[in-house]
Amino acid sequence: MKTSWLFLFSMLLWMNAKTQNNPDACVGTWLTGSKKGHVQIYKQGDKYFGKIVWLKEPNNPTTGQPRTDINNSDAQKKTRPLLGLVNLRDFKYDGSNTWNDGKIYDPENGKEYSCKMKLVDANHLDVRGYIGVSLMGRTDSWTRIK
Repeated sequence: MKTSWLFLFSMLLWMNAKTQNNPDACVGTWLTGSKKGHVQIYKQGDKYFGKIVWLKEPNNPTTGQPRTDINNSDAQKKTRPLLGLVNLRDFKYDGSNTWNDGKIYDPENGKEYSCKMKLVDANHLDVRGYIGVSLMGRTDSWTRIK
């Protein structure tokens, strides 16, 4: 019994160490905290981006048409589809499972915020949007799908 606990503990440490210094550890598809969408995070050059790849309610219930960015303050962007919309951009890996200096766009209110992401473990990502300093913001916990 003692050996199996030691083995399990060793495996957990190994898995944690494996994700700690991997800049690409955030790459994948994530279920948002609200469970209303999936965001696929990908690397482009030396920065990380994310786009909406699935919506729980992809169509407008009134019109039956695909949901669009109706809450955007830019009138020209109100008709762009939410599916495929890049809502995370310009993140840089900062070490220690953290990506900083990014922006997040919230299509539910049409606003963009400064953002940082922290990989809690291999399957959980904390995404913190804020205005000004990180202390004044909100954290959403995402779960890895792929």
